[in-house]
Amino acid sequence: MQPAIYHIPALLDECIEGLNIRPDGTYVDVTFGGGGHSRAIMSHLGSGGRLYGLDQDMDAYANRLDDSRFTFVHSNFAFLRNFMRYYGVNQVDGILADLGVSFHHFDEAERGFSFRADAPLDMRMNRLASTDAAQVVNTYDEARLAQVLYLYGELKQSRRMAAALVKARASQPLITTGQLIEAVKPFIKPAQEKKELAQVFQALRIEVNHEMDVLRRLLEQSLGLLRPGGRLVVITYHSLEDRLVKNFVRSGNVEGRVEKDFYGRVNAPLRAVNNKVIVPSDDEIQANPRSRSAKLRIAERIDM
Repeated sequence: MQPAIYHIPALLDECIEGLNIRPDGTYVDVTFGGGGHSRAIMSHLGSGGRLYGLDQDMDAYANRLDDSRFTFVHSNFAFLRNFMRYYGVNQVDGILADLGVSFHHFDEAERGFSFRADAPLDMRMNRLASTDAAQVVNTYDEARLAQVLYLYGELKQSRRMAAALVKARASQPLITTGQLIEAVKPFIKPAQEKKELAQVFQALRIEVNHEMDVLRRLLEQSLGLLRPGGRLVVITYHSLEDRLVKNFVRSGNVEGRVEKDFYGRVNAPLRAVNNKVIVPSDDEIQANPRSRSAKLRIAERIDM
């Protein structure tokens, strides 16, 4: 029996090209997962190169690379700067982030990431984290639940769904994905069922794992870590992530606040390498349908 595929790396060739790898450089894959991107990076490094792979999910440790040039770090990438200092690294030549959820997380039903199986309402990337999806669904008030569903799931029926969840949990705690689906299903269009259920699960997953906050922290820390000429390579999968990354590349801050000098020239610490966002080819989407929504942005640190 073939072992389950942990993850198929999206836009692999484009990421490696975007990193512009130096054989003796130091690189960080902040979303190590199945190690697909990391293995490709390692194939371009010489004996003096270094690669650090971060992942908050200890399951990824089993995929670590058996190479003295590689170091696995069990951590959320929100703490990237601290861990690099711990390892004596002040600057790096490239940072790669693939923000997508691994096949592994969807395929392990007990993790609660997928609406295709009835499972515990968990959705924690880090199994040691204190808050899971069940706690969000059962303890947030109606207004806060509606806000999560609207902001992170972009669901038009967010208020009705939140009200339905509060009503359902009054009878008994909602502890499984099946109970969650049953509560919100009356407000989902049958023709859009898969899409809208995915949006519900996405919203809760983002809230549970504080994904927008940790992405902001990663982007802000990258400026202090990247040496001049170093590359930031980020794959996003939904508009909220992409908007933050696009703003950051353009202005050096996630708000997109552009600062100009006396002559009207934009003061930005990064230069966009690809002015037009990179998306998967038709062939890649056919081979890996989950890459369909992937968007790649690449930026280079400017020597200011």
